[in-house]
Amino acid sequence: MSAFQHRHASHCESGVMSAIVRHYGLPLSEPMAFGLASALSFAWLPFIKLGGLPLVAYRMPPRAIVRGLQKPLGLRMRTETFRTPARGAARLDALLDEGKVVGLQTSVFWLPYFPQDLRFHFNAHNVLAYGRDPASGDYLLSDPVFEEPVRCAAADLARARFARGVLAPRGLLYYPAGQPQEPDWGTVIPAAIRKTVRVMLRTPLPIVGTRAMERVAAAIERLPASGDTRQGLLFIGHLVRMQEEIGTGGGGFRFMYAAFLQEAAGLAQRPALAELGDRLVDIGDGWREFALAAARMIRGRDAFAPSALGALLRRQAADERAFFQALERAL
Repeated sequence: MSAFQHRHASHCESGVMSAIVRHYGLPLSEPMAFGLASALSFAWLPFIKLGGLPLVAYRMPPRAIVRGLQKPLGLRMRTETFRTPARGAARLDALLDEGKVVGLQTSVFWLPYFPQDLRFHFNAHNVLAYGRDPASGDYLLSDPVFEEPVRCAAADLARARFARGVLAPRGLLYYPAGQPQEPDWGTVIPAAIRKTVRVMLRTPLPIVGTRAMERVAAAIERLPASGDTRQGLLFIGHLVRMQEEIGTGGGGFRFMYAAFLQEAAGLAQRPALAELGDRLVDIGDGWREFALAAARMIRGRDAFAPSALGALLRRQAADERAFFQALERAL
């Protein structure tokens, strides 16, 4: 097996899984890893709080890509968690001594190589460990959101792997047991797309899919436009942060899925998917427009207008509903 090669990626989990599959013998782009795992989604989870504010997600839950690539690629991923940092470190060291590259779930806040102003308590950031410096004991990490490999002291990595709170990783590590197999693209790609369509259009719970977008729009429209708007602006700022800073965000995930569709058009011999990929790029631009409008209000450059933001989000919901209906018809 060749030496591990780091590559910069758009998102941590899709970047890590693309790197693992590539390292173990099957070239796989990050967009293909994301799309094949049916990772695109939207969810409004008011009963789960981050910093006291409701969770908004633009993709499937953490570990969904790790799990979702196993069936289409004939790949068995082993996942392990641990009761104590000492056990977690011992197991990681043993796997690295065997020459494996190992995925890790960590907390961004405790990774010292992140700039201080980018650290926040988010416990589902994925990195790859591919070695350890025998002199210093530092771990050699491939963090997909960085352009170059990074190093992390053992104590810092242990703290990041065993952070507490929402999505606590409990030392989670994962690695392949066996080799990935090149799939029948004409079969696995339509199956993955159908799963995403079901999530976006027909999930029974109204807190997932395009109906969830409308619920968030309604929550925005209920915010007071005058008087004490501090809580409303905090909520809007939280939405922007969830969209643009945590992971790849709303627009970024749409762009990645568009790239998946464009690549899938050739692999599955379905040219219509490429045209739909172009259409999804426009929808991603709409998410960026929403974030920009919200940011201008937060900074006081525009008057706070919850009704206008709600209307933008309702437009996004309508555009995505029409898009996924068209995507289903193209299969």
